[in-house]
Amino acid sequence: MHLILSTEEGNKLSDVIRDFKSFTSTKLKNCIKENSTESCREWLVWMFERAGKKNRISRLQLWQQHNHPIELSNDVLMD
Repeated sequence: MHLILSTEEGNKLSDVIRDFKSFTSTKLKNCIKENSTESCREWLVWMFERAGKKNRISRLQLWQQHNHPIELSNDVLMD
């Protein structure tokens, strides 16, 4: 996933990314676990569990631990 965002003065980009990842991972994991009609549910939960065990972060991990930010300082970089 690629995300283009900015923050207001006084807000750290790293805090915004952290909060985004936390909120979306919780919501998505709950939706997948609670939706009995999701055809890939067991596989997705297995993948999240595998990532969580590998990184010892949580029981289920959706997002990667790192990101690779690129500053889009001009319009050429946006193309």
